[in-house]
Order: sequence, then structure tokens, then C-alpha cells
Amino acid sequence: MIKNWFKNIGPGPLVAAAFIGPGTVTVCTLAGVNFGFTLLWAMGLSIIATIVLQEMSARLGIITQKGLSEIIRSEIKSPILRGLTIFLILSAIVIGNAAYEAGNISGSVLGMETIFGNPMISYGGFNLNFLSIIIGVIAFSVLYIGNYKVLERVLVSLVILMSVSFLLTAIITKPDFSAVFKGLFIPKVTENNVLTIIGLIGTTVVPYNLFLHVSLVKEKWHHESDLKYARKDTVIAVILGGIVSMCIIISAAAIDSQNISSAADLAKGLEPLFGHFAKYFLAIGLFAAGITSAITAPLAAAYVATGCLGWSTNMKSHPFRAVWMFILGLGVLFSSIGFKSIEIIKFAQITNGLLLPIIAAFLLWVMNKSSILGTYKNTIIQNIIGYVIVGVAVFLGGKSILMVLELI
Repeated sequence: MIKNWFKNIGPGPLVAAAFIGPGTVTVCTLAGVNFGFTLLWAMGLSIIATIVLQEMSARLGIITQKGLSEIIRSEIKSPILRGLTIFLILSAIVIGNAAYEAGNISGSVLGMETIFGNPMISYGGFNLNFLSIIIGVIAFSVLYIGNYKVLERVLVSLVILMSVSFLLTAIITKPDFSAVFKGLFIPKVTENNVLTIIGLIGTTVVPYNLFLHVSLVKEKWHHESDLKYARKDTVIAVILGGIVSMCIIISAAAIDSQNISSAADLAKGLEPLFGHFAKYFLAIGLFAAGITSAITAPLAAAYVATGCLGWSTNMKSHPFRAVWMFILGLGVLFSSIGFKSIEIIKFAQITNGLLLPIIAAFLLWVMNKSSILGTYKNTIIQNIIGYVIVGVAVFLGGKSILMVLELI
């Protein structure tokens, strides 16, 4: 039974690996430190929304055997609208992932530094972080092999490592379970916590995962009969990812300090209270979270760029490899020299804020087309939930853009 379960594991864990990056770890840490268990319900809501959208993506990929970028190019008939949509997608996913890649690698490095210290290399007046280069080499090796099964096994192993690490960290803190359940099922929204709620939902329901999932399911499954495996895979993996995020919130809630701004600070804060093990578990979890996102972000960018531009989406094709190498190379460079381009990241956040509602709405539109999905199009219930998610995405997108522009 366990052997069959592992055999039918698909892209779900890769999607979970993609949304649990250093950004998610940081937002969850701040949520726990500042608001305790009271925002666990927001993570629960995010999990439901993610499952609904990712199930649609998986169904679309299996039935059409095409990527989401390719479907957008073929289904949007107006050249102007199609051009604007493709420009927005390329800006948000490719430029955005290039901007965030340095953060993914830096997050993984933070986890390693907690255990191994900070080995720096000085060369030609530059100080290079040796650990950033190691992370880059690992990510490069996994992507260059260009084999879906190898990619899947590596990322599933890292997700399991990450899940166990954060779960053990949460258990060590001995949380009050009655308060945990209260935070999970009783929503609490105030002026002080609304931006953190937006952050929690925004780091879980991410646009590039929709593109990644559609592309990856067709690597794994090719028949309509495989839909049941894809659904089970999606539900289990996203719930597991949500539990990991909740464990980070629960762990952070144990710290009575306002001087924590990242998971590295959390690791140091847990050590005097719960011993060395807490620090190491959290460091390993942060390393796994960073490296999984450092692999999936360039991969998603490659699928999006090649699909939008009509190039080959084969993982071993030269254009596909050129895109992910460019994204990964920038990430390693910016991370190793400590360069932070705030303006690029702000631009990426604005385009992501615009992209999520547009892609969610487009996905919902496509999922109702009999010409594409036949009998596998959305049901009434799926549409109702989908419309609610699109409404929330519009609200979140607007809020995130206003936040970046410092208008709220």
C-alpha cells in the first residue's frame, strides 16, 4: 500500500515545495511572534483556496496535455489582449522569480549558517558567500539532469525533511492545543493584523504554482483515468504544506520577543528555551524550504517563458535550460554578494498582485469551456468557490499593490 502511494505521488509535493519558501517561513514567523495562534484560520483558508485552484490546474493539464501559457496563447483571440497578458505573465513570473531567487538561496544559506557558521570568500574586492554557490550547484545539478522522476524524488525527499523538521520544532514548544484549535476555527480580523493576513494568503496562493502544476502533471500523467491520482496528490500535498506553515506559526508563538524578524532569529530565540535541538530542527527546515524554492522558481519561469514564446517546453531543450540557468545564475550572484534590488522586488510584487486575479479569472473561464475540457469542466459548486477565490484575489492584489506603493 505504501509502495503504491509513493508510486502515485505526483507534482503535488513540488507545488507545496514551491509555496513554502523563505518568504512564507518569514511571514509565518512574524504571524506567530506578533499574534500567537490567532491567525491560524487564515492559513486554513489559504489551504482551501490553494487546493481548489491547484485541482483545476491539474485537471486542465491532464485533459489538454498543454501548459497554461500555451492555452492562454491559443484561447485569447484578441492580439492586443493576448500581448498584454503575455507581457504581464512574463514580467511577474520570469522577472519576479529572478528577483525572489536570491531570497530563496539566501534563506537556504541562513539555515546552513545556523549550523556551519558563515564561510566567506574574498576575491577581487568582493566578498562571496561560499554556501550560496553550494546551493546553486545543487539546484543546477537537479535541473540540468532534466528528468522529471529525478526532480520529483529530490523534491519529495526535501519536502519530507522540511515537514519533519518544522513539525518536531512545533512539538518541542509544547503548544496549548485548545488555543491552537481556537485560532484555527475562530477568525479574528483587526486593523493590526489585516496586513499579516494578506501576507499569509499571498505567500500560499501564488500565481506561478498554477503554471507549474499544469506543466508538471502532463509530465507525470497522460490519461483521463489518472485524474483521481492527481486530485489525491494535490489535496494531500497542499494540506501537508499548510500544516508545515502552521507549525512555523505555532513555533514562533512560543517566543516572547519582538526582536524577531526572520526564521534565523527564531532559531536563536528557541535555543535558550528548548535547547540545541530546536535550533537544529528549524535550521534544517529553513535549508530545505530555501533549496526547494530555489529549484522550483527557475523551473516555473522556464515553463512560463517557453510556453508564452512558443518555444519547446521539453526540460532538456536549449531554450528551456537557458531560461532556468539565467534565473538561477542571477539568484546565486545576488545572494553570494549580498545584493538586494528593492526596486526589482517591488516591481515583481506589483505584477504578482495584478497577475493572480487575472490568471485565477482566466483559469475559471477556461475550466468552463466544453470545447477544451468536455465533461471534465467545472461543476456549479466548483464555480461558486472559484468566484469567491477570484474576488479575494482581486482584494489581495489591490491591497498588495497599495502596500508596495506605500499608499496604505
